Amino acid sequence: MIPIVASAPGKVLLSGEYAVLDGAPAIGAAVNRRASVTIKSADSGWHIVNGPGHTETEGRFHQVSDGLQWRSGGEMYSLLEHVWLASKVTPDEMLSLKLDTRPFRDPHSGAKIGIGSSAALSVALATALCALPPGGDDAGGVAELGHRAFQHGLGSGVDVVCSLAGGVIEYRRDERQYRPVAWPHGLYYKLLWSGVQVETRAQLDKLQQADAQPSRNALGDAAEKIARIWRDGSAQRIVDEFGTYIDALRRFSIDHGLGIFDAGHAALVEMAARQGMVYKPCGAGGGDIGIVLGVDESALASFAVSPAADGFTELDVMIDSNGAQLVGAMQ
Repeated sequence: MIPIVASAPGKVLLSGEYAVLDGAPAIGAAVNRRASVTIKSADSGWHIVNGPGHTETEGRFHQVSDGLQWRSGGEMYSLLEHVWLASKVTPDEMLSLKLDTRPFRDPHSGAKIGIGSSAALSVALATALCALPPGGDDAGGVAELGHRAFQHGLGSGVDVVCSLAGGVIEYRRDERQYRPVAWPHGLYYKLLWSGVQVETRAQLDKLQQADAQPSRNALGDAAEKIARIWRDGSAQRIVDEFGTYIDALRRFSIDHGLGIFDAGHAALVEMAARQGMVYKPCGAGGGDIGIVLGVDESALASFAVSPAADGFTELDVMIDSNGAQLVGAMQ
């Protein structure tokens, strides 16, 4: 057997966070931190799985009629189990699987930096599993089903689609469709890591338990406007309009008790506005990452290393035009 290797990029959400759950468009971008999956034959009586970047525990399991039977490590590999079952794979030999998400962690603290590791891993794993004989399954559908089950039905699916497609996309949950969009000429960006890890599912649980306020609809309207302006491709118009979007996101956060601008994000929003740029937390907020956008590249570089950004780390991360990739295939 030739080892099969698949990879998929992480993501950053530029606009539409939370509003995408209500049918508004989200603008998302794949980034060049990639989850990788390697599958090869195992000289064992069990399927074997290792997860560098996630756990040091080795998992061992059998496939049985009603799911997976774990000898060890089952509690650490819930995502693998959901994607495996969604793929309906029935390999005729024991496999060794390596699920590598180390690029999604801060090398110093070991914390996840919040760029969609579980979605990227779902896509890479689905791509690899669907390449097993007889092949031909829809890896995107498998990744979506598996990741949705892993998240207990929460989430919009935008992170999975970003990992599948690569590049920059506009996505709507209700249609389960996306369209590629261009990165506007003259729009520059830097991604900053807050140093605070956030659990997205916990944030989604908070929103689900909160009473919907008028600011929820207002955020959806602001997301619609950002998507329209993004399609027009004017870098300065995007920067100008993001100020209104951030105000809507801030009101939504306060009304629903989400703390999106905690962990130092609020201070960077104000500093960026004074300098003619925009800064916003990305995705669930409350920590994880944020993005600063502007039309002056040198000003962005200064912002990222300013005293006000103390405690934040500039990420060496760029938009990845490549989505899921399959490197090897079975003989």
